[in-house]
Amino acid sequence: MSGRGDSEISETREEQSETPEADHAENLVDDEDPDDVEDPEDIDDPAQVARRARWTAAVTGAVLALAGLAASTLRATGSAPALVPAAYALGAAVCALAAFLGSRGRTRRALWLLVTGVMVMALGDQFD
Repeated sequence: MSGRGDSEISETREEQSETPEADHAENLVDDEDPDDVEDPEDIDDPAQVARRARWTAAVTGAVLALAGLAASTLRATGSAPALVPAAYALGAAVCALAAFLGSRGRTRRALWLLVTGVMVMALGDQFD
């Protein structure tokens, strides 16, 4: 232990943040090509982040639901047991529900439903 008090540690950290190295790191960001970097206000904008999360959840849920329905249809026409296409259809329904919830802004629930839907489809594939 160095024997320093908390006030000395906090002063030391403030002094370290004022070093030229911190200024150098900020200058590196400014040297980048402005056409390659998105507007910093858009990156930190909570509304933009939420909108992107809603679109991601909705599109992913729709794609997984369509994939589950296609797999269910293909398995139903083959010689697979009846449980396999039913599991794919159930997983597709769960993913469709996740897409709906994701489009409404319930992205955490949509993520968990997407995981659950894919797990149901994978479990159904194990019965084949």
